[in-house]
Amino acid sequence: MVIHASALGRNGIHDWLLVRVSAIIMLLYTIYIIGFITITDKITYEIWYSLFSSFFTKFFTLLTLISILIHGWIGIWQVLTDYVKKLSIRLLLQIIIVIALLSYVIYGTIVIWSV
Repeated sequence: MVIHASALGRNGIHDWLLVRVSAIIMLLYTIYIIGFITITDKITYEIWYSLFSSFFTKFFTLLTLISILIHGWIGIWQVLTDYVKKLSIRLLLQIIIVIALLSYVIYGTIVIWSV
């Protein structure tokens, strides 16, 4: 059993709930985008731009990006804690992954809210 501060004080039920809720949000967003694509006859730049100009789509996309961050972090943390036993390597990998995930969310937020 690993008992290190990299768990950030979470417990298994908290992680389980976060993963399930984030997965549901990602599923709903996927259904939303696929639904838009299927009901739209011809997707042009203007139609796509108007979709992402709406506040609802911007908020839903940002919520989905945050869900991807949470889902990805918990999943990677669990894999690293199970399979990378050396603490220094595990922490280095966790830092790299956190930086990557945060940069994805920051970049995605900038792109979405600039529309």
